[in-house]
Amino acid sequence: MNPKFFNLPQEKQQAILNAGFHVFSRSSYKKSPVSEIAEAAGISKALLFHYFHNKKELYLFLWDTCARITVEEMTRSGAYEQTDLFGSMDHGMQAKLRLMRQYPDIGVFAVRAFYEKDPEVSMDIQASMSRYLEAHAAKKLQKIDPEDFIPGIDLQMMYKEMYWASEGCLWEYIQRSCTDTNAMEKDFRALLNFWKSVYLRKERKDLQDDQKNV
Repeated sequence: MNPKFFNLPQEKQQAILNAGFHVFSRSSYKKSPVSEIAEAAGISKALLFHYFHNKKELYLFLWDTCARITVEEMTRSGAYEQTDLFGSMDHGMQAKLRLMRQYPDIGVFAVRAFYEKDPEVSMDIQASMSRYLEAHAAKKLQKIDPEDFIPGIDLQMMYKEMYWASEGCLWEYIQRSCTDTNAMEKDFRALLNFWKSVYLRKERKDLQDDQKNV
């Protein structure tokens, strides 16, 4: 990309980013016209291509920006410092919901990009996501105590299962054209409580004790 983009006033940069998030969140990569992004940003298509040489470069820049903003917000929230896995996930959820309330289209864009099938961008997105997931999953798994979980559990697979379920939940919301962050928070908390009852040694023992007392 042209580094002159970063010389633009912050609000002009933000307008271009928000326009990109909005247009690409509404349809697939191929069916999202760059002309609509330029119009939404209040600039000409030629000027947009002055900053980003082509559609692919703009799309991947938006993806990288989305990932960077998310990591920054999660870092500020303390999600990466938690020694309790579910506490970390709760902090992370709160950070992402704050971003979605501040940038209404960023969450939908991120999920659409993750599931994008166009070969022009899909491999780059998946490679980026794999690096992100492996790096942060490793950090989280290093901090948790295996003794907190039921014996013999594969912690890495457990974490992947929870991640996939979380993404699937978001995708279902998108398919229903629902971006109600309060409903998302309620559903995710229900998932967290379910996972605790299944995977945590103490939670499972307490549940079994409760069932015996019924």
